[in-house]
Amino acid sequence: MPPPKKLMHYSTRLKKAKHNMRVATYYNNQDVRLEEIPTPKIGPDELLVRVIASGICGSDVMEWYRLKRAPLVLGHEITGEIVEVGEDVEHYKEGDRVFVSHHVPCNTCHYCLNDHHTICDTLHNTNFDPGGFAEYIRVPKINVDRGVFLLPDEVSFEEGVFIEPLACVVRGQRIAHIKAGQSVLVIGSGVSGLLHIQLARTMGAGRVVATDIIDYRLSAARRFGANLVMHAEEDVPTRLRQVNDGRGADLVIVCTGATGAVLQALQSVDRGGTILLFAPTEPGVTIPIQPNDLWSNGITITTTYAGSPKDISIAIELIRNQRINIREMITHRLGLAETGLGFQLVSGADDSLKVIIEPQR
Repeated sequence: MPPPKKLMHYSTRLKKAKHNMRVATYYNNQDVRLEEIPTPKIGPDELLVRVIASGICGSDVMEWYRLKRAPLVLGHEITGEIVEVGEDVEHYKEGDRVFVSHHVPCNTCHYCLNDHHTICDTLHNTNFDPGGFAEYIRVPKINVDRGVFLLPDEVSFEEGVFIEPLACVVRGQRIAHIKAGQSVLVIGSGVSGLLHIQLARTMGAGRVVATDIIDYRLSAARRFGANLVMHAEEDVPTRLRQVNDGRGADLVIVCTGATGAVLQALQSVDRGGTILLFAPTEPGVTIPIQPNDLWSNGITITTTYAGSPKDISIAIELIRNQRINIREMITHRLGLAETGLGFQLVSGADDSLKVIIEPQR
């Protein structure tokens, strides 16, 4: 009697996974090569995940950050299905649909115990192997323990790609203590900015204003919920006050590393307001700040990096309940061999939002 179809299906996948696999290796934004390396072998506490969808993040195309470590296989916004389970793994099985977090905290250090999981030393030194722009990834023991999340039935693989970036946004607005009724200015309307716009609306923001230097993104910001959009080269602080009862924004979220954006944020925030520096600048950048103005106007400047396990869980629920419109943010779906094109689209930023790589194509 032949085995059940499901068992035959997984047996076939496992046999395939034993051979070499294809990866997209990053050398620079204009040079991403399709190469072949051995498929990772897992240990008794590990998982092998077949990558179904992998998003290109804005941080993937920051050459000042990536070039010093190139060549490497990038990709950290991934979903897939488990095709091999280590003998000591208890909570997962072959066929499970999962989101896998690349960085995970220790949960026991001083920083984790004070809700600063994303500055935990362990988080900065963990990852899966090799990266999401590959047909398969090996999930190490610590990531299996606290970085693997089952995808709800209502969440597709491509929707699950947004879990990691949305978790970062969730953490950012949580750290900034966003409140219902507040006015919000989002500077930079790329994928992160659009997620911030939508989450702010979901959190009950009173008025959301968005800026960018690219008309395509301004149109997207309007489509995804901004009450007003304006070109970043306009006199944003003045126009903001004209439409906001003479006041600046209660919360300014900076989603670009441009120096001018930070200066614009300082000029646009209202008394008692908060500036969230969500995007990094290049190393060595300095911003002139007059501390007395911050002190006398009660302005808070805060930063955020990545997302904690709690933020990931919240992001999954927001997506499952369709509180954030993410499907319409996907502009390109490309095969693994087209990853180089994907990097050019994202780095060019002219006519793309979320670019998803499908490694099995």
